[in-house]
Amino acid sequence: MATGEFSSVGSAADHKKAADAGKATQSGAEKPKTAEAEPKAALRTVAVVTPPRKTYARAIRISGLTEADKRAVLATRVAGVIDKLPVKQGDHVKTGDLVLMLAAEEKISNVDNARQLLVQRQAELDAALRLMKTGNLPKLQLDTARSNLTAAQSMLETAQAELDRNEVKAPFDGVIDRVPVELGSSVMQGGEVATILKLDPVIARGEISERDLRYIKIGDEANVRLVNDQKVTGTVRYISRDASSQTRTFRVEVAIPNGDGSIPAGMTAEITLSAEPTDAVLLPRSVVTLGDKGDLGIRAVGKDDKVAFFPIDLVDDTPHGLVLGGIPQDARIIVAGQELVKEGDPVKPVEADQATFNKLVSEATAGTQ
Repeated sequence: MATGEFSSVGSAADHKKAADAGKATQSGAEKPKTAEAEPKAALRTVAVVTPPRKTYARAIRISGLTEADKRAVLATRVAGVIDKLPVKQGDHVKTGDLVLMLAAEEKISNVDNARQLLVQRQAELDAALRLMKTGNLPKLQLDTARSNLTAAQSMLETAQAELDRNEVKAPFDGVIDRVPVELGSSVMQGGEVATILKLDPVIARGEISERDLRYIKIGDEANVRLVNDQKVTGTVRYISRDASSQTRTFRVEVAIPNGDGSIPAGMTAEITLSAEPTDAVLLPRSVVTLGDKGDLGIRAVGKDDKVAFFPIDLVDDTPHGLVLGGIPQDARIIVAGQELVKEGDPVKPVEADQATFNKLVSEATAGTQ
């Protein structure tokens, strides 16, 4: 008994081998074609510039308001009826000028009596001294005369102090801003009778961030623009060393000459502080982008034609563009296509012509108007 597969010449097995060989040959022939079908990706073209570097003064802008250099609410030290009120709102006064006086007939009489007694005691002492020189007066009586004179002087000073309590005088040069009382009205002890302001210099006050604190110092010049577009110049006179617990900012005061009193207290102001000059470049706002970590910066092309990211230091924001520091000297800054590439990408840098760069700057300027 036999089993097997019979065929004629050119068996099925031979045909199968030939077919397998043909497939292998065809497959081998197609492999090079697959490799050739994957061409290398073209490099992305970006426009770059190497802007000129200049020295710019760092400008720190903060919002604030004006306030008086000094402010005092004047009050009475004793109760009484207003007998004299020689000032009114808006009057300019000097240190020591009388602002208000309460009726004090009895106290004035006491001062006059004390003054007369002092004159009498002085005369008694002079007579005692003459008698002492001639030997007609014991030394003990001379000491008594001297003691009486001292007591009279003390009595006059006490009476004068009581009278002075009825007067309210200006503690410094300034302008009377408010007078809430009238002549002849009665006031209680400690009652408010006037408010005086010193407006020369006037103070522009603002809050500076903790990051910008290192750039300013006392004595620096500052420009102040008031809400009415009036522009004045002052000097930094005070920088707080204690930050606000809510905002983490520091109080800054700028003293502005105001001899004519034209700048009132309480007016909104924009304070521009000029810090130490620094090396920076002027670029359009459109070049600023975000890095992988969310930092503001610019993208540039290195010597190896790969993209690099540089965080920026904003020196100033001008109508012509941004003044940026912290950019390396030889950086070729990408001004077109920076949003289409990322750090480490190889690119094909092309120098942007001046017309293109000027157009970018003008567009950025128009976008802020």
